[in-house]
Amino acid sequence: MSSPNPAPTPAARRSEGALSLYRLLDPAVLADPYPLYHRLREEAPVHWDPYLFSWVVTRYADVQTVLHSYSAERTPTPEQLTHMGLESFNPVAQVMVKQMLFLDGEAHQRLRGLAAYAFTPGRVAVLRGHIEQIVHQLIDEVQSKGRMDLVRDFANPLPSIVTAEMLGVPVADRFQLKEWSADFAEMLGNFQHNPGRLPRVLKSVEEMTAYFRNAIREIRAKPREGLIHAFLTAETNGDRFTDEEVIANVIVTMVGGQETTTNLIGNGILTLLRNPVQLQRLRSDYSLIQSAVEELLRYESPSQHTARLAPEDTELGGMVIRKRQAVMAVMAAANRDPDRFPNPDDLDLGRKENKHLAFGHAAHFCFGAPLARMEGQLAFEALLRRLPDLALDPDAKLVWRHNLGLRGLNALPVVF
Repeated sequence: MSSPNPAPTPAARRSEGALSLYRLLDPAVLADPYPLYHRLREEAPVHWDPYLFSWVVTRYADVQTVLHSYSAERTPTPEQLTHMGLESFNPVAQVMVKQMLFLDGEAHQRLRGLAAYAFTPGRVAVLRGHIEQIVHQLIDEVQSKGRMDLVRDFANPLPSIVTAEMLGVPVADRFQLKEWSADFAEMLGNFQHNPGRLPRVLKSVEEMTAYFRNAIREIRAKPREGLIHAFLTAETNGDRFTDEEVIANVIVTMVGGQETTTNLIGNGILTLLRNPVQLQRLRSDYSLIQSAVEELLRYESPSQHTARLAPEDTELGGMVIRKRQAVMAVMAAANRDPDRFPNPDDLDLGRKENKHLAFGHAAHFCFGAPLARMEGQLAFEALLRRLPDLALDPDAKLVWRHNLGLRGLNALPVVF
């Protein structure tokens, strides 16, 4: 192991600032972050970012290492927040410390095992015909109009309807669920502290918790199919979820199920419209749909980065990372690493050996990935078959959501 890294000089800090992920706060960089990711990979693949007080890791092999070996237990407990004078965050922490996304080891395995029982591939496969029906109903509603906002009219409602039905709550509640989901996702995806947003996030967490607590009571009194019921009845060797664990993990499942799929569809359609040769390739051969979805996930990853903590003093990329230091694993940069993917900035819908990291890696690989993939496959094929002259609205001004980790558009105006 090499010696500790010296503290950066002021000149070095200015230089590092030019490479900082903090530059994603610039709308122009957020619209196209890949040149920044390229520079990070080439110039400082394991990079101490003084603005984020975190290491930033961008090469495929190093990101894999971080996702495999570093700790996901990065959420301070309510007690720790109180000690730091940040007790206003406690309602959020009380939920997050029970979510499998932020747990390691036996605690993570226990929740993951119970969730796997409730979220089997068989359960997902049963949904296929129904999801396809929802896809076509949404297209029916706009087809005669000749234009739509693809995010508002399709990419948002599809996973919102599917998620509500999958959870076992009224589909009519999907608009409220989506609002809560967007608030929680902004907190998950952004690394800068925005005190102005805290009251809204706290309100959303409080309302979500009350909503799902009430849903648990209703489902216990009158059981109905859905993930909440599956979580309540899941059992492994006599072990079950507590109500608080059900609520926490229903929230993270709901957020992940909506945000990732919405962004996959919106980002994917925009990418296809910007790459007409590949779009025509897919229209000519829909057997490519599975590999196309994987390539779109790689090329414009809905989840751009995630945080971990170093489990011990370790060396990565020639740099010393101290125990419990924060590490940002940038999956979107890894997914365009030329050492792993030939011609990574080219869209290739038939790409072979496409082991991207869009859904994470190892123990925390997204257990909702089969559902997101299915929704993406059904959505892209139906949209392209039924709207053969689909095109970007020539007057469209694209604005990316102000969420630095969960990449998606505010709107995507299209004509057909």
